[in-house]
Amino acid sequence: MMMTPPDHDTPRPEWIENVTFDELQPGQGARLLRTLTPADIQAFAAVSGDTNPAHMNPEYAEDTAFHGVIAHGMWSGALISTLLGTRFPGPGTIYVEQVLHFSRPVRIGDTLAVSVTVTRKDEAKKLVELDCQVVNQRGERVLHGIARVLAPVRKLRIEHVRAPRIQLFDPEARFRELLALGQGIAPVRCAVVHPCDGGSLQGALDAARHGLIVPLLIGPEARIRRAAEEAGLTLEHAELIPAPHSHAAADMAADMAAAGDVGMLMKGSLHTDELLHAVLGRPALRTGRRMSHVFRFDVPTYSKPLLITDAALNIRPTLAEKVDIVQNAIDFAHILGIVEPKVALLSAVETVSPNLPSTLDAAALCKMADRGQIRGGVLDGPLAFDNAISAHAAQIKQIVSRVAGDADILAVPDLESGNMLAKQLEYLGGATASGLVLGARVPIALTSRADGPMSRVASALLGVLVASARNGARNTITD
Repeated sequence: MMMTPPDHDTPRPEWIENVTFDELQPGQGARLLRTLTPADIQAFAAVSGDTNPAHMNPEYAEDTAFHGVIAHGMWSGALISTLLGTRFPGPGTIYVEQVLHFSRPVRIGDTLAVSVTVTRKDEAKKLVELDCQVVNQRGERVLHGIARVLAPVRKLRIEHVRAPRIQLFDPEARFRELLALGQGIAPVRCAVVHPCDGGSLQGALDAARHGLIVPLLIGPEARIRRAAEEAGLTLEHAELIPAPHSHAAADMAADMAAAGDVGMLMKGSLHTDELLHAVLGRPALRTGRRMSHVFRFDVPTYSKPLLITDAALNIRPTLAEKVDIVQNAIDFAHILGIVEPKVALLSAVETVSPNLPSTLDAAALCKMADRGQIRGGVLDGPLAFDNAISAHAAQIKQIVSRVAGDADILAVPDLESGNMLAKQLEYLGGATASGLVLGARVPIALTSRADGPMSRVASALLGVLVASARNGARNTITD
């Protein structure tokens, strides 16, 4: 029988073949190897719901009898099921009974050898008994027992089914990693402008609790105290500076920033335009750069933090304004520790077309970077969104680029497209966001009414990093 050879672009199928009852003999067996990773523990906890701190909390686990994180016992047991169901006897096997004895803990990095060996066959019932052993890399038995299964009586050879891919994303773990960037930095005096709702007030107080800022709450005192009472918050350690309304609060905060009394600003429950108008009205706060906003996203399906600019401030920026927007984002990426950020200049297509002005701007920005008019990053564009974040998509379209598929910064054509992209990442992609306004003498943490506490604290942390860099050699944003 002639078989058609597979196409080179189609992966060759893998097959699994069972061992029937008649083929099984006492003493016959099979074996598999598996190394435990932190992702295994997280995935097992996610599927089973077993979040025992002995498996999930390193600090707690250190104080237990095991002195460190250990695997769920049934994770090792599940490997026996894997061996029985997929290899030996394989497809068609039906579990009847499993007896397990746990001897030793399994730790991250342990490599387990799982083996099953036929010990007895029951011809009448087609029942097979197997000895089960699980041994670690040091030859220590961690698990043993007996399995009884109904072995398959019909020979099967079927295509191997790929397990669904589990995307493990722990927002709290990512949040802790971000907070770690601020270790060793002294708290920054921060003017919190008109924090008259529970969300903005809690964000400021949480940032203070994490040692990021010293908050100065500027706004109508009665409203701020009422918001604190309704949210169950205490203002015991916060300084409150009365202002009759949001306009006055913005003016006071901008004056304090211009005088150097505060190192950053944080938006409360007032319109963004009010706060930025006050900042722009103080020449001492201007830098010669266009102010722009940068989102920082932790995206479950992307390998690193992703910056998006400008999705909140500049509605339809000109080419000259895009130069500042891109430069602000590059300088910000440097502060976050990205030595040479890769900037993808987004459009709907990856080719230059006079019918799409964003493609012309992208091409011009790349040439300006070549000439040193934009410094510190690698630019490429125009790039469609898929080409910017997917190496596979870029390969299919034969795009040869250092940026495509590995972007650190996505520079959007205008606010509308950027805002939609940002909200899609957050609400459909499960991303966590924080953001900052750059280009002034002090960073401005913008928060939305929909932002949660972690997002507000993360935005404060970004502001602290920029404020700290402003006073050190790393700073370029406010030059």
